[in-house]
Amino acid sequence: MNINASPQILSLLLLLNLASASAWAQTGGLPPASRTAYKCENGGKISYSDAPCVGAKRVDLEPTRGLNKSSGTERLGRDVVQERQNEMLAEAVKPITGMNPAQFEVEKRRVYLPAAVKAECKGLDRRMAEAEGLERGSSGQNRVNVQIALFKMRARFQELRC
Repeated sequence: MNINASPQILSLLLLLNLASASAWAQTGGLPPASRTAYKCENGGKISYSDAPCVGAKRVDLEPTRGLNKSSGTERLGRDVVQERQNEMLAEAVKPITGMNPAQFEVEKRRVYLPAAVKAECKGLDRRMAEAEGLERGSSGQNRVNVQIALFKMRARFQELRC
């Protein structure tokens, strides 16, 4: 097994994953939904899904995190409290890891993936970002080709559970 991270980072990620797994087991709930949705247009109709489609626009979803608009008070659920604790931990270990909370969350999510899958996920991260930029700047048949390639990358990304 090829491990590129320091033992401290791996220990932190393992501890965090064990805590998350135990919390999930206690709640008996499903894993958190993806924060990425896709806006798909088919025959003039628009739909939103967590599954990619050809020509999809990526929509990043950010929950309100406990703010009640009607009363203006903050009411936190267990998931929001856990998310904030994870962010504080990521900020606390940032001098060691060099990762911001979003990067730390990605590494935490991928910690148990095999090395080959992790490498493919990192490559897909990079290639999808490049393809999304190409998609915005292209038109006609070239745009369609980029959208098809992007769809295949997104499907592979989900298949690997990146």
